[in-house]
Amino acid sequence: MSQIQLRHGIFLPPFHPMEENPTQCLERDLELMVWLDKLGFHEAWIGEHHSAGWETISSPELFIAVAAERTRSIRLGTGVISLPYHNPLMTANRIIQLDHMTRGRIMFGAGPGLLASDALMLGIDPNTQRDRMAEALDVILRFFRGEIVTEQSDWYTFVNARAHLLPYTKPHPEVAVVSAVTPSGGRLAGKYDLSMICVAATNPFGYDALDANWKIASDIAAEHGRTMDPARLRLVGPMHIAETRAKAYENCKFGFERYLGYLNNNQPRFLPPAGTDPAEWFVENKFGVIGTPDDAIALIQRLRDKQGEFGIMLQQAHNWADWEATKRSYELYARYVMPHFSGDNVPRVESFNWCTAHRDELTEKRSAAARAMFEKHEAEQRARMTRPPKGREAW
Repeated sequence: MSQIQLRHGIFLPPFHPMEENPTQCLERDLELMVWLDKLGFHEAWIGEHHSAGWETISSPELFIAVAAERTRSIRLGTGVISLPYHNPLMTANRIIQLDHMTRGRIMFGAGPGLLASDALMLGIDPNTQRDRMAEALDVILRFFRGEIVTEQSDWYTFVNARAHLLPYTKPHPEVAVVSAVTPSGGRLAGKYDLSMICVAATNPFGYDALDANWKIASDIAAEHGRTMDPARLRLVGPMHIAETRAKAYENCKFGFERYLGYLNNNQPRFLPPAGTDPAEWFVENKFGVIGTPDDAIALIQRLRDKQGEFGIMLQQAHNWADWEATKRSYELYARYVMPHFSGDNVPRVESFNWCTAHRDELTEKRSAAARAMFEKHEAEQRARMTRPPKGREAW
């Protein structure tokens, strides 16, 4: 059995078609948090986007504050805060406040910002985003530690700046950086001892870069006298499962092509050849899963075979299917995929198999015990019939 207990969660951009009521979309995302919490999922990461139409959450912190009140145990992370868009002290203070308000259920995910359209609206050159993320992350970690910072860059200025409230979690909430294809996330994770979220783990390009980026992180960590912990490595992939593959494909007729259209509208990269079924092409090229719990298990095992052990499998949340079929997909995952990797049912299976192997012996013992009980009862009845009635002993 694996030495690392695999945990499970989701990565919620979110994706919502533009003809839907946006208020109801946000409410449904919150309902999803409650559903995942009920099913026993371990964590959910919430995205930040400001343009392009589909990804409707602009403040993961606000969303998490509401979700935390509606849930009991699921951990909630910013997936991610685009650091170049925010003053680092303000970001640090919001995370610290959430850490207290959630009693330590918050996780801090950081990234440079995915959508170029977001950066351009803010007058930020996309070429500067990764450097600005590294600068912001460095100073945020110092604020978490209680340091007083006087520092000026080309986009922020601090004069004796400090976080006057320190984190609830000691020394601070878990911090994760995103990694896709480039080495930037792995470099930061190794330098600062951070968790990694590989957001394109099932994309062929991201899949090919998995071990390379982990090696980059591990090599840089070694330079700082540390070892990267695979239990803090998260891999992201999209999936929808149902009782049969045919049913799963039928469910995905609801919204899969619109999903693909949005991704290609932002950056053409998922281009099925003419005449092919987009969903079948997507699965055949191993971008994700449309199938059964067994297909989900196979995907996770494939990632393990490539990467080695890792700590958390995150499903990329989407609207391929309608709401009820989407909830059913998560339910099937919790019922069949989670226990496959946790080993929770191993003792039950061993107990069942032991009974099967000893069935004849157990049957005979049960039958013998029943016969003995009948014999005892009959003996007592015979003894009772041979005794004289009470009160006649002296006759």
